[in-house]
Amino acid sequence: MMRRKFPKYLSLSGVAAFWNGAARLASGKSANPYYSGPPERNFDGTLFFNPDGQAPRAFADFLKWQLFERRARWPETFPSPFEGTKPEHRQEQLTITMIGHATLLIQVSGLNFLTDPVFSDRASPLSFAGPKRITKPGVALQDLPPIDFVLLSHNHYDHLDLASLRALVDAHDPLIITPHGNDTIVRKAIPDAHLETGNWDDIVAVNATTSVHFEPVHHWSARGTRDRRMALWAGFVIEARAGKIYVVGDTGFHEGINYRAAAQKHGGFDAAILPIGAYDPSWFMEAQHQNPEEAVKGHLLCRAKVSIAHHWGTFQLTNEPLQEPVERLAKARSANNVAEHAFIILRPGEAWSDKTPSRPLSSTRQSA
Repeated sequence: MMRRKFPKYLSLSGVAAFWNGAARLASGKSANPYYSGPPERNFDGTLFFNPDGQAPRAFADFLKWQLFERRARWPETFPSPFEGTKPEHRQEQLTITMIGHATLLIQVSGLNFLTDPVFSDRASPLSFAGPKRITKPGVALQDLPPIDFVLLSHNHYDHLDLASLRALVDAHDPLIITPHGNDTIVRKAIPDAHLETGNWDDIVAVNATTSVHFEPVHHWSARGTRDRRMALWAGFVIEARAGKIYVVGDTGFHEGINYRAAAQKHGGFDAAILPIGAYDPSWFMEAQHQNPEEAVKGHLLCRAKVSIAHHWGTFQLTNEPLQEPVERLAKARSANNVAEHAFIILRPGEAWSDKTPSRPLSSTRQSA
């Protein structure tokens, strides 16, 4: 099912990490509970990393952010006018429905993909504390069409929610496609889950005409205090008869390196799903979350016909005001001569189809 591609290059940092990792493996000192494998361009034998990129901030920086930075107050609720949507079961054309945060339903060529499914009330390991959702899922779990595939980008709690995955496995038994290490987390909690795992540049052929590519993003991972960077993070490209879709769960802009590489590799996209929120304070977040201005640059660099914004307006993860990402996205579009219908905001339950070249301005304003 899966075809591996040998990395085209090893950066200087990757070469050093390769040898450090090889020494660790030879001495038997690897302590990664999720993944065991040889060193690669983004894995040193124990930890995954961003080649020529930045590691996550230290705990002292986290304390500085929490203690000294000002946090905007969000409302208790932020209802969407599109809540309660019941999508059609199958779509040949490319149709993307926002469910909330990084959870989107992608329907293409008769297949249904769900990205980073989180239907729980909190993005947290605790049911009583942690970021609480302020808008309901735009499509309820019971109203989902048959889900064939789940694209699981990494293991942060606002992307990997075991309760939601358990419900999806029970109801739909999808194939969960996820980068290395996350399969261990899912399988421990859901032994009957079907999983396919891979590294950046690997490919999962899901049928004769549709493939899912693992793509690099600049991020990190952790479920607790002792497993930082022990599971890999990734974006995806769905390559199907009816379109090519670039799915970026979480990423820092990283000078646009990954966007340029994706465009060169895939030749542009019919649609891209790009994050625009959770960026403030920038000194702490810039390596892991891009801001709206960087998202517009990414849209242009990856050569997407249309981009759909996500990762805002559901869970308050960082300091910016609720509506600021939408306002900054509009200004960034204007500054870069990007049409309103070329980089759009969908509220939970709202859908976009490639058969509708542009949405009415009234719909766009209502959803923003």
